[in-house]
Amino acid sequence: MSMSSNQPVFPPVIPRTGIGIDVHAFAAEDQPQPLWLGGLFWEGERGLSGHSDGDPVAHAAADALFSACGIGDLGTHFGTDRPEYAGASGVTLLAEAARIVRAHGFEIGNIAVQFVANRPKFGPRREESQQVLSAAAAAPVSVTATTSDGLGFTGRGEGISAVATALVYPAG
Repeated sequence: MSMSSNQPVFPPVIPRTGIGIDVHAFAAEDQPQPLWLGGLFWEGERGLSGHSDGDPVAHAAADALFSACGIGDLGTHFGTDRPEYAGASGVTLLAEAARIVRAHGFEIGNIAVQFVANRPKFGPRREESQQVLSAAAAAPVSVTATTSDGLGFTGRGEGISAVATALVYPAG
C-alpha cells in the first residue's frame, strides 16, 4: 500500500476519548441564583450564572462526550442561540448529549469529572451526584472535587471550573 505524503492514513482507534471544560462565575449578589452542581441542588449556597442552570460538572461531562465523538461541542448543540435551553437542567443536557452520542453510533464507556471550587463541601454528596449523573448518561460517571489552594478565580471564590474526560466506542 502506497501512501502519499499529503494524505496521512490513520488506523482505526477504538475506543475514543474526549475532554470537556466548563467554567461559570458565581451570580451577582443582587441577582441570586440557585446552585446546581453535579446534578444536585445545593440549598443555601450561592449559585452560578449561565444560559442554562450553570452546572459546570454536567456541562463538562456533556462536552467531553461530544469531543470524544468529534461531533462539535456544548455550544454546537445547546448554545445561547437556542432559547429552548435557557434555564435547562445540566442533567437534562447530559441526558440529551448521551442520546445524541448514541444516535451518532457510539456507546459510552465512562465519564470522569473533576471540579475546582472552595465550596460546597462535596464529599458527603458525592455518591448522590454520581448516581444522578450516571442515570442521566446511562453510563458510569465519577466526580471528584479539589481546591486551587487559594489561587486563581476559583481560589478567590469567583466561580467554579470543571474538567471531564469521556471514553466512547463504536456501538455494535
